[in-house]
Amino acid sequence: MARRDEVLDAALELLDEVGLDALTVRRLAAKLGVQPGALYRHYPSKAALLDSMVDRIAAGVPEAEAGLAWDVHARWIARAVRAAMLARRDGARLIATFDRPGPAGVASWRGFTGALAVAGLPPEAAAAAADTVFAYVNGFTIEEQARLDQRARADRDAQFEAGLAIIVGGIKAVLEDPATATGTRAGPGRPRS
Repeated sequence: MARRDEVLDAALELLDEVGLDALTVRRLAAKLGVQPGALYRHYPSKAALLDSMVDRIAAGVPEAEAGLAWDVHARWIARAVRAAMLARRDGARLIATFDRPGPAGVASWRGFTGALAVAGLPPEAAAAAADTVFAYVNGFTIEEQARLDQRARADRDAQFEAGLAIIVGGIKAVLEDPATATGTRAGPGRPRS
């Protein structure tokens, strides 16, 4: 194993031990038995290390099955990303820190936006839909990991699925009537354009 991978593995172990707020370069160096400056040979900054940690978590999300319907893909990717974040202490908060997406995150993004495009969403709407799903998953999971009262997993799962159903329903509405994506459709209290 390359030394860079050893540093990354140790950083993820430290994240699980102490959490994101206490994860420092100094503490990581102590865990590895080296001086803090030695870590900068492998990662030029703490942000670069955090990005690699995010990509390692994203790499834990398996590739989606080819040819999934967009709504099945949306539910699948949301559940898989949530599970990957929950597998690490402060995993969702860590994901929220990324500066530059790594290869695993980019692959998940492209797979999902591709499924949305095949369903008929234009690129801008597909990107907005994917952003919405990923933001929901991240926000829900940050809240979930921050709560001290650990409700039953079934309760949290049901709440997560209910929110996800609302988002998938919104994407479906845009597919059925693209004007809903631009806000130009007339509705109660909204004048016709």
